[in-house]
Amino acid sequence: MTIADRTSRIAAIPADGVGKEVVAAGRTVLDALAADSGGAFAFEWEEFPWGCAHYERTGRMMDEDGLDRLKDFDAIYFGAVGWPNVPDHISLWGLRLKICQSFDQWANVRPVHFLPGVVSPLRKADDTELDWVVVRENSEGEYAGLGGRNLGGRGPGGEVAVQSALFTEVGCERIMRFAFDLARTRGRRKVSSVTKSNAQQYGMVLWDDVFKRVAADYPDVETESVLVDAMSEKFVLRPEDLSVVVASNLNADILSDLGSALAGSLGLAASANLNPERRFPSMFEPVHGSAPDIAGQGLANPIGAVGSAALTLEHFGLPDQAARLRNAIEATTAAGILTRDVGGTAATEDVTKALIDALTI
Repeated sequence: MTIADRTSRIAAIPADGVGKEVVAAGRTVLDALAADSGGAFAFEWEEFPWGCAHYERTGRMMDEDGLDRLKDFDAIYFGAVGWPNVPDHISLWGLRLKICQSFDQWANVRPVHFLPGVVSPLRKADDTELDWVVVRENSEGEYAGLGGRNLGGRGPGGEVAVQSALFTEVGCERIMRFAFDLARTRGRRKVSSVTKSNAQQYGMVLWDDVFKRVAADYPDVETESVLVDAMSEKFVLRPEDLSVVVASNLNADILSDLGSALAGSLGLAASANLNPERRFPSMFEPVHGSAPDIAGQGLANPIGAVGSAALTLEHFGLPDQAARLRNAIEATTAAGILTRDVGGTAATEDVTKALIDALTI
């Protein structure tokens, strides 16, 4: 096997705001890990300058041939999208969601991990081991992009907007099987399905029906079906009862952010947008936004981006290296090297250096 066979090609898209800083930090850590591997693996990077600044220059969030240029990479490493000069729905749909939907990255994985040295607003976290994963249906549901605005000619107050949620048996089943398969790899084999079928009597009832059918194929996995409002309560009051939580696009988006906040900060949260069949590259990104208020000041928390890099390593079949990276994250936070969003005073570069130092221990 040559070094070329062990080299993974990654497209880096820092995009906007602190995305540039945390992607740079994540790349530095990944390259340090590769340099310490004795040639066992390596990364080849190509950076794409897409985002809101690109939109301001060209009227597009990414180049017209962008998807074609990305499709042959082994993975995509994404920063954050959004800036005050571009409406949020344009920036999101023009770049991040365009990649996710075009590459059928239908499984979004968002671990909720409580780190040593980080104070959680949840008192139960002080003396209870908490660790769960939110599995988000990432291709349809409430973010399918179906609908429109019309009748603006009626004058002020006369316009109508229609936003349709799309639920298909195929979409529901594949994300649920993904969640059940993931549960089988965890200490507690349990899948919690999030629904709102009492009010959404078509799409969410289909969701419930498919969940019951899929669950029958996994008799070794414990299950429950919980309304989304009750699940919000459970995240706060009974989080020790969670292992794998599977939910539709919108519900999982909101709940995973709640989970990250309970763990201490959205700056800690990692995520993977997966095309499990590997027909297209998967995309890895921190959950946090572009944070215009601190962008360019060296204050951004790189932990979410580095945690996403660990998910990238798992995707590349390097679980031991992913574990090394997670151990380095825990060693860094346990040592009190924290950015200000989690009560510390460290700069982005301080945390990055600490992570690299921890890799060599």
